[in-house]
Amino acid sequence: MSFTDFLPKDVSLTIAMALCAVAFVSGTARGFSGFGSALIFMPLASSIAAPRLVAALLLVIDFVAAAPLLPDAWRKADRKATAVIVLGALVGVPVGTYFLSVLEPVTTRWIISCFVAALLLLLLSGWRYRGKDHAWLSVGIGGLSGFCSGLAQTGGPPIVGYWLGRPIASVVARANILLFFGASDFFSMVSYATTGLISRESLVLSLIVGPVYAIGVAFGASLFGRASEQMFRSICYALIAVAVIAGLPALDGILR
Repeated sequence: MSFTDFLPKDVSLTIAMALCAVAFVSGTARGFSGFGSALIFMPLASSIAAPRLVAALLLVIDFVAAAPLLPDAWRKADRKATAVIVLGALVGVPVGTYFLSVLEPVTTRWIISCFVAALLLLLLSGWRYRGKDHAWLSVGIGGLSGFCSGLAQTGGPPIVGYWLGRPIASVVARANILLFFGASDFFSMVSYATTGLISRESLVLSLIVGPVYAIGVAFGASLFGRASEQMFRSICYALIAVAVIAGLPALDGILR
C-alpha cells in the first residue's frame, strides 16, 4: 500500500502537494498577522480541488488550530455582546453552507473570488465601525460573517472590522473575536456534517495538510517582532490579491 492510496479519489499526489504548499503560505500569514489564511487558501485551493472539499478541509484544520485558544477567550470576552453576534451566525452559517452544497463548483469559485476580492478591499480600506452599538446591527454583522464562513470559511473581515472599532479594550475585542469564531466554526461543523461536506475524504486530507498548516502558523508566529508588521500585512494583502487573480476560473485555460 502506497501513500497515494490514502488520498481522496479525486486528489492526486501533485494536488495534495499543492494544497500543502498553499496551506503553508496561508498558515504563515495567519501565524504572523492573525488573519488572511482563508482569504489566501480558498481562492487558490478551490482552483485545484473541489470547493466543497477544500472548504471542509480548511474548517477542520483551522478549528483544531484555534481550539486551544477558546478557554482563555471565554474568560476575557464580553460574552453577552458576543452572544448577540453569534445569533446572526446561527442563521448565516447554514445559509452559506446550503449554497456551497448546491452550487456548481465553477459558480462557487466565482463567488469565492468575488467575495474575497470584496473582503480584501474592506481590509485595505481600514474600515472600523465606530457608530453606536445596536443589537440589530450586531446580528446583521454576525449573519454576514456566518454566511461568508458557511460558504467559503472567509468570515473574518466583517467581524474583525466591527469589533476592533468598538470602544473596548483590545484584549476584550480579541477575545470576543476568538469566541465568536469558536461558535461560528462549531455551527459550520454541524452544518457541514449534516450536508455531507465533512466526509472521510476531507478528514483524511486534513491529516495530511493540517500538520503543514500548523508548521506555517508556527513559522509565521516566529517571525512576529522580527519584521515590520506593516510590511508583513502589505505582503499578506499582496498574497490575497494574487490568490484572487490566480484562482479566477477565467484563467483555467492558462494556469491549469
